[in-house]
Amino acid sequence: MLDIAADLARWCAEGRAFAVATVVGTSGSAPRGAGAALAVDAGGTAVGSVSGGCVEGAVYELCREVAETGEPVLETFGYSDEDAFAVGLTCGGVIDILVAPGPHAGGPAADVLRAALAAAAGGEAAAVARVVGGPAALVGRALLVRPDGTYEGRLAGPLPDLPDWDGTALERTAAAEAAALLDAGRTDTVAVGAEGARCGEPVTLLVEVSVPAPRMVVFGAIDFAHALVRMGKFLGYRVTLCDARPVFATARRFPEADEVAVRWPHEYLADALAAGELDGRTVLCVLTHDPKFDVPLLTAALRLPVAYVGAMGSRRTHQDRNRRLREAGVTDLELARLHSPIGLDLGARSPEEVAVSIAGEIVAARRGGTGVPLTGAHTPIHRERRTAGERRAGDVA
Repeated sequence: MLDIAADLARWCAEGRAFAVATVVGTSGSAPRGAGAALAVDAGGTAVGSVSGGCVEGAVYELCREVAETGEPVLETFGYSDEDAFAVGLTCGGVIDILVAPGPHAGGPAADVLRAALAAAAGGEAAAVARVVGGPAALVGRALLVRPDGTYEGRLAGPLPDLPDWDGTALERTAAAEAAALLDAGRTDTVAVGAEGARCGEPVTLLVEVSVPAPRMVVFGAIDFAHALVRMGKFLGYRVTLCDARPVFATARRFPEADEVAVRWPHEYLADALAAGELDGRTVLCVLTHDPKFDVPLLTAALRLPVAYVGAMGSRRTHQDRNRRLREAGVTDLELARLHSPIGLDLGARSPEEVAVSIAGEIVAARRGGTGVPLTGAHTPIHRERRTAGERRAGDVA
């Protein structure tokens, strides 16, 4: 739901009636993960997607029905052996989809959902934990959790169908789980016991997170940087172009960049780190291939807990740069983090092709891909998300 928050927040402000279909469970080769959403308003306007096209038509009709009735529906879609063109996922996966009315319908979670949509639409970091499975009186209730651990909404207190219900432990556990996933920047489902432990009557929470866009910093105002800045924006990054040469580093030359910084690269990196602007999702692309810029920049960059550090240059440049970095005190373990020469072997020549090559390597590093062709390969197409405990330092959500 939060991935289409801008549209839904606007619909709320306009007073529109709508329903949202959200993926709350997946198995097999599901095309989209938990949290993917499709919303349809009373007039039939649709935004978002839950399956990349496989079941959109059926889900669209469910949304229109729920927008009218106000009654939520939980539906499962899977592959049909009898008719591959029947409503289902021909990729072989199974998805569980919860279709629920928007905040216009009222209910105990309406204010929480409005606040969550407003926060996500405004680029704020926030998580919303919704009960999508468990006692009927709890299903649909939600908490909005902020980065500092504070939250809005209630799971505790007596409920109409559960007069003796306390729920304080469940509420605290739900808030803690949501805060942990928010910190990891990851949307997921969590199963806990009704008393807040990992046992007891099960309660399933869908925790959707909204975090500011990850950073991509492109160092070097060269022709390849033009294409890479555009590619970074296409991938959803907040892109900064940094170069120490004011004649080249201008907003006019890089209009797609969110920021153009005329700074020595290593100084910019130090200030960005001090300001808390770099994290485990940050991508650093060094295109300068000039030792006076590269060596101090990479010496610092390879010691940061960022997701990716890549550097452009020929193999001869790469060998010379590694020698200089070792002389500057960079260890072999730190050098092993460097993607150089940058990008995948696509035979790329033009700046646009090189940008695709670099982007492919970034996505592979982010998602744990191999970079090999899927044709004839035995690698999974859709990889399962790892739990927070399985994530390596520098992983991207």
